[in-house]
Order: sequence, then structure tokens, then C-alpha cells
Amino acid sequence: MLAHGNAAPPVCVLNLLRTFRGEVPYVRTKGIDRALIDMPSTESWRLAADAEWVVRSYEPRADLSRLDVGAAAAGALSGDLSAVASIEPRG
Repeated sequence: MLAHGNAAPPVCVLNLLRTFRGEVPYVRTKGIDRALIDMPSTESWRLAADAEWVVRSYEPRADLSRLDVGAAAAGALSGDLSAVASIEPRG
């Protein structure tokens, strides 16, 4: 963990998007649905909708304005996808 800066909204959103649903004891709905991990890239809209719900539900200081899911040139053949999230302050 960082010595400071852990409470910043971008860090909290990043932690939410790196967490799978069911990992957090006593809050089993926090995180991204595991079923979305092996979905085809044509179904990436489901991941974006789930990520938006997670951020809206668990991070009151930020809104997820955009989530781009895609493969970089090096990962396109192997199927490695990455996500780039853009957040805005809520209010």
C-alpha cells in the first residue's frame, strides 16, 4: 500500500475495478462480475455497464464517464484485453 494517497477517488475507482464480486467479505456485491471475464469482446458493453454500476454504488465522489475495452496491437492475437476508465468528480 502507498504511504499516502489511498483515499483519492481515482485510486478508489481503480481498486473497485480490480476487485471481483464475491472477494470482499460482508460486501459480496462489491466488484466486477466474474462471469464477464471470459466474455467475447463483442459483449464488452456488459463490462462497461457493470463497471458503471460498481463505481456509482460504491464511490460517491466519482462518476465513470467512459470505459474503453480493447486489445493493444501486441495482445490482439492472444486475446489480452485491457480497459481504460475515465472518471469525473460527482456533483
